[in-house]
Amino acid sequence: MSTTVETASAAARTAPAAVIVAIDGPSGTGKSSTSKAVAAQLGLSYLDTGAQYRAITWWMLNNDIDVQDAMEVATAAAKPVIVSGTDPAAPTITVDGEDASGPIRTQEVTSKVSAVSAVPEVRTRITELQRTIAAAAERGIVVEGRDIGTTVLPDADLKIFLTASPEARAARRSGEVKGSDLAATKEALIKRDAADSGRKTSPLAKADDAVEVDTTDLTLQQVIECVVTLVEEKQAAQ
Repeated sequence: MSTTVETASAAARTAPAAVIVAIDGPSGTGKSSTSKAVAAQLGLSYLDTGAQYRAITWWMLNNDIDVQDAMEVATAAAKPVIVSGTDPAAPTITVDGEDASGPIRTQEVTSKVSAVSAVPEVRTRITELQRTIAAAAERGIVVEGRDIGTTVLPDADLKIFLTASPEARAARRSGEVKGSDLAATKEALIKRDAADSGRKTSPLAKADDAVEVDTTDLTLQQVIECVVTLVEEKQAAQ
């Protein structure tokens, strides 16, 4: 009996500390790929907050809500039931019980998500959902988005802000979508950056205490290794 207790005690001492990691940055910087890989490697949960905003945008479009009418969007914001799975190996998202992982990635949703995300009632609803998920992650979680370190989880144990040149980001995004136009992709990214950075409620911004990582000239594996090192250093210090 004593051996079992001692073993459990030793395991508790050697287990890495639960850590909440906020990874922010604009589109095309490698947030999703990096966040999923880091969470999987370190045994943490994972949350793609952008998928939640895409999900509520998709629901609005499916239910004939005028996404350019902020009042109409605000009124409908509490209606859809959004559930996010946090397994980094197979993250899921459902809306009213329906798998939305594919539909939320369409160009129509992409072009409308900034407008929906800018509505304060939408951000309040989704932020509450994100905080609930983060609080429930017993071993820790990697949460990626645009306002995680500044608004959603300002007390996160580690905050990272990924950046990259517009050219690098556009090239990555074009590579993800077959037949896409590089110049048009770059223009769309810059336009979305302006919308996300300029909105009044929870704009895209780097937290004062965030570690900035420029991914322009780094491979994905190099970015992952950099972030894993930062997380492990934070765990060791706790």
